[in-house]
Amino acid sequence: MRVIYSLFLVLVFCGVSTAASPPPNILLICVDDLRPELRCFGVNYIHSPNIDALASRGRIFCRHYVQAPTCGASRYTLLTGRYGPVSNNALFQRAKQMQNQPDGVRASMPAWFRQHGYTTVSVGKVSHHPGGCGGKDWDDSSELEMPKSWDQHMLPLGDWQHPRGWMHGLANGEIRSDAKNMDVFQSVEGSDAIYPDGVSVTEGVRQLQKLAAAEKPFFLAIGVLRPHLPFGAPAKYLRPYANAKLPEIPHPQKPIGKTTWHGSGEFMKYNRWGRNPLDDSDFATNVRKHYAACVTYADASVGRIIKALQKAGVEKNTVIVLWGDHGWHLGEHAVWGKHTLFEESLRSPLIISHSQIEMPGKATEAIVETLDIFPTLCELTKVSVPEFVQGKSLQPFLKQPEKSGDVAVAYSGKGQTIRTDQYRLIVHTNGYTELYDHKNQGETENVADAHPQVVQEMTKRLHERLDTP
Repeated sequence: MRVIYSLFLVLVFCGVSTAASPPPNILLICVDDLRPELRCFGVNYIHSPNIDALASRGRIFCRHYVQAPTCGASRYTLLTGRYGPVSNNALFQRAKQMQNQPDGVRASMPAWFRQHGYTTVSVGKVSHHPGGCGGKDWDDSSELEMPKSWDQHMLPLGDWQHPRGWMHGLANGEIRSDAKNMDVFQSVEGSDAIYPDGVSVTEGVRQLQKLAAAEKPFFLAIGVLRPHLPFGAPAKYLRPYANAKLPEIPHPQKPIGKTTWHGSGEFMKYNRWGRNPLDDSDFATNVRKHYAACVTYADASVGRIIKALQKAGVEKNTVIVLWGDHGWHLGEHAVWGKHTLFEESLRSPLIISHSQIEMPGKATEAIVETLDIFPTLCELTKVSVPEFVQGKSLQPFLKQPEKSGDVAVAYSGKGQTIRTDQYRLIVHTNGYTELYDHKNQGETENVADAHPQVVQEMTKRLHERLDTP
């Protein structure tokens, strides 16, 4: 009888423990314009200790590709789980559709988790407009970028006047009026708070502390602005690169023939002191070092967030995602910026960490997409996966990093592209094709004429993916 009674107590205790186990939280960290320029991705001259530590506890996705080489369209896919318009205003277009057809627009990712009992909070640049409002200075609350998605959608302004000023701000409240009068890079002595990320990350940490102390599970998204242009960071983050020897820029020449190359207009419009990185190697190196300083500043912001999560005692019950919204050329193909359909614009960091991950710290070479994050978070939190998402859960790669991936597709105003393990195909809007062989010449020689069958098969596969309802 005593044995039976003891067994009964064990079963009751286990049942209570299981019932009391809270659903996992979600911490989504979005980093702007971040290449896979991190030590954990093999770039040894970069100082990124906090992201590297996160990677050692999670899964590194070495070949993660975004759906668009621009902020707004890429974030649209992250936040909806679907392919979308190529415009930076993609989420505002969706919001307008919601006004016209309140029941005809599918839920966003934060809205989906909100419907399933989560408190959803956004701080900083998570959607395209930091703070999520429209209007001339992005502070008009009557125009919401993501209605019905967030319990709070926040941007502390500090000294930067309004969200548009914060988005393109330099030290101590300097905002961009005419880009030609704002330096393309800068490094000023002071604390993290003299640049925009300092104040927004502080608010993100404060929100994390509040959410961790609450009873409901949370979905907290924090946007880290740097290394977005202009490249401004506190001077302490530039010092490690003062005497650093940077590797040579691969394939720095302008491509021959028709490609999605462009003249780096976003970069070139800033004050460059009459210098051009395309023909001034010393200046190019200086730009790269200031970009690196911004990466290390972003890494420090990530460190503050993770430290707060650990201090709150909820790290073990939180799924952490670190995501870069797209890549950035630092001279490859003679481009300084994003917006191409080359590898450098479309490949960005992705790290997923949670306490139950198998083989933590192991990288996977599987090709995956931003599209896959929404269903992955649903599976990891035991929230039902909505039928409307167009990606696939990354759970198999969290269990077996050696598994093979699929393909990645992306698009811009110039065309569409599909990436397989060996090839990248780019199809221009007029039908012209580029095909690059990554096992041979990489993205430096168009071999489309030599492989018409490959072009035909990949074009068919590209259209099948993008025509998915």
